Amino acid sequence: MKILSIVNQKGGVGKTTTAINLSACLFKMKRKVLLIDLDPQSNATRGSGLDAASLKYNINDILLDRAHLEDVIVNSQYDGYDILPSTPDLTESEVSLVAREEREYILKNKLASVSKNYDYILMDCPPSLNILTVNSLVSATGVVIPVQCEFFALQGLSELINTITQIQVTSNAKLRIEGIVRTMFDSRNNLSNDVSDQLKEYFPNELYKTKIPRNIRVAEAPSHGKSILEYDGLSKGSLSYYSLAGEIIKDE
Repeated sequence: MKILSIVNQKGGVGKTTTAINLSACLFKMKRKVLLIDLDPQSNATRGSGLDAASLKYNINDILLDRAHLEDVIVNSQYDGYDILPSTPDLTESEVSLVAREEREYILKNKLASVSKNYDYILMDCPPSLNILTVNSLVSATGVVIPVQCEFFALQGLSELINTITQIQVTSNAKLRIEGIVRTMFDSRNNLSNDVSDQLKEYFPNELYKTKIPRNIRVAEAPSHGKSILEYDGLSKGSLSYYSLAGEIIKDE
């Protein structure tokens, strides 16, 4: 069983898109999947076809001991995987957890009761290295890092890897970088190709072979509450996420 934290402190690099589409692909590959939305923006929740306003409970209630995890997990509307949803209320946990003892282990302890029910647990993290992201990294067995091939990509990546190393030393010795995935890739763009080449040079063992192309169908799918598989299963984006899921499961 793998618990994968999908992390990059930079926004707009395709974290949520990757979380939703990987969850859908892994489910199609007959794996039991739970997607955890750890971002107060709750885009993974909406992108899974759920109306945050209609939810009785969300992950904020779990972290603050107001509900049992089994009562909060729901099924995505179209794609089959389970989801632990979020709402903007999650900002309350961002503030409250900082004052708690053993605060970085809260999510890990909560997940212990359900982790045996899944082959994969994926966590969509907020675009910052805050207490929610730290909880995710402490809970995880591996990290998937979406990177957009642009000018500041490598600088942000080195900062994130420093944070992962700190977590390994202090809180989660088993944590490893599962892989780095190039997102919104445009082969016609010289900068994309240059950054991609640098990633290959610096991270030859961590870089996934699959590149996720810049694709309008991938961008449209979340507004319909669907993965790219359900929205346009024959698109380049859909085939690319299937390929990425294949790379992930080959290590099982």
